[in-house]
Amino acid sequence: TREKEKERDHRMAANIVQCPICHCLVSPPPGAPIVQCGNCRNPVRVMTGPPPPSAPGYGAPSFGSAPGYGAPSLPPPPPQPQQPPYNPYAAAPGYGVPPPPQPASFAPPRPPPPAAAASAPYNPYAASSLPPPPPSMPAFATGRRKALIIGITYKGTSAELKGCLTDARCMKYMLEKRFNFDPRSILMLTEEDPDRTRHPTRHNIIEAMKWLVTDLRPGDSLFFHYSGHGGQQRDRDGDEIDGMDETIMPLDYRRAGEIVDDEINSLLVNPIPPGVRMHAVVDACHSGTVLDLPYKWGGRDFSGRAQWQHHPSRIYKGTAGGQVICFSGCDDDQTSADTTAFSKTTSNGAATYAFIQAVEAGRAGTYRQLMESMRDLLKSAPVSSLSSSLLGGGGGGGSSMLTSLLMQGAFAMFRGPGDKSRGFSQIPQLTAANAFDLNDRFVV
Repeated sequence: TREKEKERDHRMAANIVQCPICHCLVSPPPGAPIVQCGNCRNPVRVMTGPPPPSAPGYGAPSFGSAPGYGAPSLPPPPPQPQQPPYNPYAAAPGYGVPPPPQPASFAPPRPPPPAAAASAPYNPYAASSLPPPPPSMPAFATGRRKALIIGITYKGTSAELKGCLTDARCMKYMLEKRFNFDPRSILMLTEEDPDRTRHPTRHNIIEAMKWLVTDLRPGDSLFFHYSGHGGQQRDRDGDEIDGMDETIMPLDYRRAGEIVDDEINSLLVNPIPPGVRMHAVVDACHSGTVLDLPYKWGGRDFSGRAQWQHHPSRIYKGTAGGQVICFSGCDDDQTSADTTAFSKTTSNGAATYAFIQAVEAGRAGTYRQLMESMRDLLKSAPVSSLSSSLLGGGGGGGSSMLTSLLMQGAFAMFRGPGDKSRGFSQIPQLTAANAFDLNDRFVV
């Protein structure tokens, strides 16, 4: 019996393989070429035939002299060249030093970049292994701040809006004058730009989003602003509580399609590394969770502290360690207004106007003050059904303007003109990649 047990144990040990991923031992069925690791689910190839010879200097020592086994001990391996000790602060290839020469099968080596003058502004693409931004897109300027601003009026279509171009210009002006953004580090996509690569088409918006999150370092500050149509589509991957995905509508959305919140989250949120912060202002219908961020501000509790609602998803919706904070014009089931209620002569997006007005009036010291100022301003604004239109609909896969009105009741969004009450019914929303204290100072 003991001999049979030894023979069984020897046979089982001969079939055991080790997973290269988690290093767990796996016992495959006899004759199986591949077995799945029970720990990490990785497919592991099973070795068949006689065991390969051990490499010099590796493997178990010899214990016998039978043919094919227990060969005389091999000479020690040749000495390896001494490597310098690891220095985490040494410059990596492509960052501050010329890259090593490539083999002949690659392109011929490039000459080393010329030494930059001491007074030249910082340009990370001068010695970076990452590709430069597409033509006409600005690189980082001094200060490590970067912004993408999109304003779409859909001029000449049935979905035309009046205030989105004004929103884009005002937001750019505020970033430059109030937060000291260098104009060279702000990319603005509008229909009026003579450069077609800066028209807000679906392709250009996606490329601009990629540019915004490229070559980031701890301490960088990013800003994203969108003013245009927003919509909803049926959720097809099961990550939405209400069963609807939120969208933004590029200039060519009828031909190229809308940009869904899942795609926006993957492009703008997932790549943000530790130490980097992005602020976003999205002035569009159904924009409450358009960045698909996992935390949403739900107001205050009885002690006045912020209540964050966590919306878990089977798909990861967070960052790579950084923070993303989004101010949205309204909730997912609401519409946002494009209105002349504030200036009487010029159209604006209501939420964009409220955001800029709160900052310029000094009512944005903290995130709580900024959110409450935006909500109070929209609630008290004098509006009428004739002075406002909707930043949603426009056809395509999103909700139409008529559908939005029917959902909320005919002109329920506007309290007027016969009603003596004031204000928009849209409620700005605040979402974030990570919960934080709303009493923190608002800094872009």
